[in-house]
Amino acid sequence: MTDAQTLPAASGALTVSEACAARVRTLIADEPAPAPMLRVIVDGGGCSGFQYRFDLDRVVADDDRVFEAHGIRVVVDEASLEVLDGSEIDYVEDLMAAAFTIRNPNATATCGCGTSFAV
Repeated sequence: MTDAQTLPAASGALTVSEACAARVRTLIADEPAPAPMLRVIVDGGGCSGFQYRFDLDRVVADDDRVFEAHGIRVVVDEASLEVLDGSEIDYVEDLMAAAFTIRNPNATATCGCGTSFAV
């Protein structure tokens, strides 16, 4: 994707699209300083074994990595980062929904919901 910025990750890269960053900037525009970060989490569960979760967060834990891209900060814990290695975080609006999405090259199967996957 041409409007994406690559962030260093554990053993590869994590990419954030401009669309993702623009949506986060909109969500945090009226928030008091310090501005929240986009937290990306991989949890156990969902139809296929794992699922993605997105939150706005101001807290950075000891096992978190914080990245900056397109004027936003993204925070990912080390365990999630291993599963996300090489992924692109995007924001997509279409006729069916508007949502953050992840294109994960490590996923061996995905569910129709778009947030559940297997590795």
